[in-house]
Amino acid sequence: MFSYPLIDRYILGKYLKTFLLWFVLITVIVITFDISEKLDDFIKERAPLSEIIFQYYVNFIPNFFNLYGQLFIFISTLFFTSKMAANTEIIAILGSGISYQRFLRPYLHGATLLCIFMLLIGNFVIPRSNIQLEDFEGKYIHTSKRSYYSNLHFQTSAGVQVFTFSYDVAEKSATLFQQDSYDSSGILVERLCANKLTFDTLSGQWNALGLVRRTFDGDNETCTNENHATLSLHLEPNDFNEAAKQITTMNSIELYDHIQHEIMRGSGAVTEAKIEFYQRILNPLAFIIMTLIGVAISSRKTRGGIGVHLAIGITLAFAFIVMMRMFAVFAINGNYPPFLAVLTPQLTFAIAALILIKKAPK
Repeated sequence: MFSYPLIDRYILGKYLKTFLLWFVLITVIVITFDISEKLDDFIKERAPLSEIIFQYYVNFIPNFFNLYGQLFIFISTLFFTSKMAANTEIIAILGSGISYQRFLRPYLHGATLLCIFMLLIGNFVIPRSNIQLEDFEGKYIHTSKRSYYSNLHFQTSAGVQVFTFSYDVAEKSATLFQQDSYDSSGILVERLCANKLTFDTLSGQWNALGLVRRTFDGDNETCTNENHATLSLHLEPNDFNEAAKQITTMNSIELYDHIQHEIMRGSGAVTEAKIEFYQRILNPLAFIIMTLIGVAISSRKTRGGIGVHLAIGITLAFAFIVMMRMFAVFAINGNYPPFLAVLTPQLTFAIAALILIKKAPK
């Protein structure tokens, strides 16, 4: 029968219990402030207490864990390891003949458990929670929904590009509409331009005002004008409505399919979708990385005690979070590859963790 060593049970128990304590305490504080901020909205919209608790705050907790779980595990690791160092427990453990790498084993076991847990809920549970959250917020908090989009550009099918200056969701109408069609060689064969395009829900077709149709055949060009025209386009109103596709509400399988579809459409939103996908896969590794850094910093007994360890640790944790946000911005607003934007902060701090762990026993 498998027997987990006593020292491992002791450290793993402290690791998980301290993390749970920090998480519960901070979550209660955050929820208290959130209630005070949104109480007027709850009262104004007459939100039922059962929906506030079970639809909003029960689904709020997994999202909060996803956003700040790595920070909490880092602080909790610093906290209880510093106390062990201050009580000379670590000196006693290492003095008994246990190597520093062996001492790290229960920390790695706990971090791996949390990493797997985060991987599962981040890819499949949190997207479903976001559906409930958005539904609640739409009914009771953000009651005025966006109904207007501007400067849209996407691909509806292979070789068909759509541009529009603006789109009104409520009216299902686009202004200054343009559709370009290309052949298999990438040569423009037709361009449709309309001052206004409105969707007819009964016929399933589009009514165009001020339509200009230009067709290209080699060096020959044909141009026709129509004040009013009815068009059958491979285009649906939801293709314009960016709000109809929220990447945070898709599980990772749905998100992957969405990314492939957005690549086909030539959508500019594909970078954000890729970042979201890679973050779900790679960000759970931060539990292991931040745990190793936390142990390396706090396992040595210092004159300043826990306070010094917490100050250094919180600074590093926020530097990690800022770096993650910064590289995401580089990818969205620049040409930095989305995968590298997510991997770079993880890899940088993983290298730092290995260096600190190597120097810690000295």
